[in-house]
Amino acid sequence: MDGDTFTLEGWAVPEGLADLHDLVERARVAHPDVDETAFMMLETAAIEIAGNVVEHGLPPGQVWWSFTLRMRPDHVEGVLADDGQRYEGDLSALMPDPLAESGRGIALAQAALDELHYAHEGDKNVWTMRRRLRD
Repeated sequence: MDGDTFTLEGWAVPEGLADLHDLVERARVAHPDVDETAFMMLETAAIEIAGNVVEHGLPPGQVWWSFTLRMRPDHVEGVLADDGQRYEGDLSALMPDPLAESGRGIALAQAALDELHYAHEGDKNVWTMRRRLRD
């Protein structure tokens, strides 16, 4: 890990969400000059998407993931890759009804980010998240 790239990898299990939180905190501490809002919003999105992988990834407990956070001159970028089944949902879905019990993760991620991109590359789901740095 250099000063601008932070990575983790492991099984997509609930404990991995705490590791993801810790990784974002390390980046935040290493870059005190960056507005904390950028980190907070990227973390919100990453936790929502990673939580979906933990909850819905098949086979349960056997999905391997990696997360890389990179500091760029004008944005912070997170890339979450996993080897679970292909995501078949709709990235353009709106926030569900307030009484709905699920379906908010992608909508919350989109609201927190400036860019969210999904691709299925080889045998991996790849989620690229970007949040501009603001003064």
